[in-house]
Amino acid sequence: MNHCGLLTLQREPVPLKSIEVELEVRDHVATVVSTLNYENKEDKPLEAVFVFPLPGDAAVCHFSAQIGQTQIVAEVKEKQKAREEYDDALSSGQQAFLLEESDQSPDIFSLRVGSLPPGESASIRLEYVTELAVQADDGLRFCLPAVLNPRYQPQGSEGAGVQVTSVPASLVPYSLSFSARVSSPRPIHKVESNCSLDPLQYLNTDQTQATVKLAAGHKFDRDVELLIYYKDAHQPTAVVEAGQASAEPGSLMGDPVVMVSLYPEFTQSVMSSTASCGEFVFLMDRSGSMSNTRIRSAKDTLLLLLKSLPIGCYFNIYSFGSRYEHIFLKSVEYSQQTMEEALKKVEQMEADLGGTEILEPIKHIYSQPCIPNQPRQLFVFTDGEVGNTKEVIDQVKKNSGSHRCFSFGIGEGASSALINGMAKEGGGHAQFITGTDRMQPKVMQSLRFALQPVVVDISVTWDLPKEVSVTVLSPPITTLFQGQRSLIYAQLSGQSSEAAEGCVTVKYSLAGHPSENQLHFSLRPAADSGLIVHRLAARTLICLLEMEAENNQEKEEVKKKVVHLSVQSGVSSSFTAFIAVNKDNNKEIQGPLLHRDIPMPDVYRSCTSFAVRAAPSTIMCDSAAIFEEIETAEDRCLMDFCCLYSMDGEFPPAKKPLRDPLLQLVSLQKASGCWLLDPALAAALGKTNQEVEKSKPEKASSEVWATILALIWLHGFKMDAKDEWELLAAKAVSWLSAQKAPSVTECVEAGNILLGCSVQKTALGL
Repeated sequence: MNHCGLLTLQREPVPLKSIEVELEVRDHVATVVSTLNYENKEDKPLEAVFVFPLPGDAAVCHFSAQIGQTQIVAEVKEKQKAREEYDDALSSGQQAFLLEESDQSPDIFSLRVGSLPPGESASIRLEYVTELAVQADDGLRFCLPAVLNPRYQPQGSEGAGVQVTSVPASLVPYSLSFSARVSSPRPIHKVESNCSLDPLQYLNTDQTQATVKLAAGHKFDRDVELLIYYKDAHQPTAVVEAGQASAEPGSLMGDPVVMVSLYPEFTQSVMSSTASCGEFVFLMDRSGSMSNTRIRSAKDTLLLLLKSLPIGCYFNIYSFGSRYEHIFLKSVEYSQQTMEEALKKVEQMEADLGGTEILEPIKHIYSQPCIPNQPRQLFVFTDGEVGNTKEVIDQVKKNSGSHRCFSFGIGEGASSALINGMAKEGGGHAQFITGTDRMQPKVMQSLRFALQPVVVDISVTWDLPKEVSVTVLSPPITTLFQGQRSLIYAQLSGQSSEAAEGCVTVKYSLAGHPSENQLHFSLRPAADSGLIVHRLAARTLICLLEMEAENNQEKEEVKKKVVHLSVQSGVSSSFTAFIAVNKDNNKEIQGPLLHRDIPMPDVYRSCTSFAVRAAPSTIMCDSAAIFEEIETAEDRCLMDFCCLYSMDGEFPPAKKPLRDPLLQLVSLQKASGCWLLDPALAAALGKTNQEVEKSKPEKASSEVWATILALIWLHGFKMDAKDEWELLAAKAVSWLSAQKAPSVTECVEAGNILLGCSVQKTALGL
């Protein structure tokens, strides 16, 4: 097959030439400006359609087009009216541009560029603002999704989903340039990325401003992910932004808006009383695209999770693809027997369940009765994207009163709307595992959150000058985690003096202990903040109203409110669209209109790409080649399709790697927290059984000696992976304390000599 020039899979010319992205980060808020440059090289007028992803909570606030010397700024209108206006413009020979959110998922947008005359160029400018999520290691994550994989549509579901044309990454016919400017009241410690960056350039001596660029030669084989780290990241802040002078006073856009960022800090005494109860339900993606490294990493993660669970809790493991399975009929009490049974089943897991149908297993889990005094904690792992994102999130929201949901997006292109939406509505925490990230530390961080006592009786009170009133725009805070940010948006009405101050107080109860956090702030509006805070506040309120519309008999009334707010704020919604028509163009465009879909990057080489799109029999023949490629290339839907059609179930065996020494040691720990003295432990420690037996202090029991050796080895050789083993080590220390063993000091001294370490007894927590 001979590829040349700018071609789609249908061998048609592509009009998109380049994409330029400028990112401005102010503290934890990002403004993103994307410029898409089109050129019609055909001899007929053209309509180009480009489908692309944006963060699910982004507030799209500007859309304009430059054609020659003419600039057209789009307006926000009710979606159906905007579509009709676009169609009318095209039928009358005018140029028009339409930008709208997908009905199925809030993180997918489609851009239609209509009636571009032969030889004409157009430059489309798109702007959005978004909050940056805090990661487990306090980094702020920005993701520019470069990959939009076709969404998996469950059988029998309505709607065809988003239609995406895809081509091999090496053949993506447009270029990407990306630059970022970061500023914060606190020094910028570092900026990391999964892509090659030019060195960070500081713009001032106190290092509170910096710029960074994507290095030349970026391939379209991954999302562009930036992780921004500030010094003293946990400082609470409040930003007051002045209203728009042209907006109606008393309206959201006319009044000042405050954005409050809180980082609750819990006392150590309360945190040390970590919960020893709970029902832990793990839901693991086993669709075809999870094969090889992903499924191995998932199995290792389940091993760590199972070893770290507290005695007295309950657990179960579900896995899903086109169908779902569970290890136990219902959640069982955690014991040595149930842990071993689960680990045997986990070891047999393969990525062989086909597609990505997550809704049914979630419904089944929620249909199971909750266990009294065992708060349910749901952990969801998926690399897939689904066509029914809103349905899945709605299901989590309906059951938010009975559980917490922790979600993990695995690999490039995992839907931010799905992962963030499930965690947000389920009162949990979202994590993304991309590139060479290890899954285990991020998952164990979330387990630590899940083991924190549930914060209850959360209330927010405001103390403002008597002439100022407050209207809170954010949903009520229902969850708080140690060191995790909580955001509140509020509209401030009335006049106040320049020197006036306000105060916000968050009160809550944690493990029976009443606590509060207070933040005093100036009511003077910040300089040069534009309308970023207003737009994020508008987006927050729009999302709340959209949810209300889905479950409200007066849907039309709520929809009118959303449309009014969307038009007033210039922020997109599911009920509105951006429309721009070039009415200055007096010359009618002649000729039949051609339709072109702009392809998204598909990370397969062309030969594999075409083989996979052939008949099922071809897919079965080529499955070995596809499985070889999947480690560097994730064409999710194609892999899932391949698994569905490989009826004989014979996939090429994955190369079995040598087991990580840490996981080898962890696999030997008992549910109670102890280790047994046996040849397997000696081998994991890199010693012979005879050496280990011979060094044991005379008065020490075998289990106490074995457990102390394991702890010394972890502290002596694996401190870089402490996040992964910290919880299971704490369980071991608790077990040792319960033994009241008289020979702990001698065991620590002898263990250090045997293993060549110098770990102090206090460092072990003994």
